[in-house]
Amino acid sequence: MLPLRHARRWQAASLCLLFLVLIGALMPAVWFWDDKVRGLAWIQSIDKWMHAVTFFVLTIWFAGQYRSKSYWRIALGLMAFGLVIEVCQRMVVYRTADWFDVGANTAGIAAGLLVAIAGVGGWCQHFEARFTSDPT
Repeated sequence: MLPLRHARRWQAASLCLLFLVLIGALMPAVWFWDDKVRGLAWIQSIDKWMHAVTFFVLTIWFAGQYRSKSYWRIALGLMAFGLVIEVCQRMVVYRTADWFDVGANTAGIAAGLLVAIAGVGGWCQHFEARFTSDPT
């Protein structure tokens, strides 16, 4: 982890974020229940985009807290988290597990890593330097 003044708070926020993503992934997908909406073909691909964007954001979030040499761990951890989500979705009757979701997660992680490597990584340090007061 990067030397952050508020490392425990960042970690707590990370756990909350992961929990919210898990809850969101297990909520019923109400927009597919209505037959009128089911007829719109484009809305069915929104699920994959939501997976990709969610894992892109998660990757950027964690890349802000860890050194670039740990990015491979972030990728593996988020891929494992994505698999846990799919297993949990398989266990509830109103959701389905889908390998294309895993692919969308992986695409989001890869895009997030590219953006992090391009210079966004370590953003938490910049945030703390700009918005938190020095205790001395």
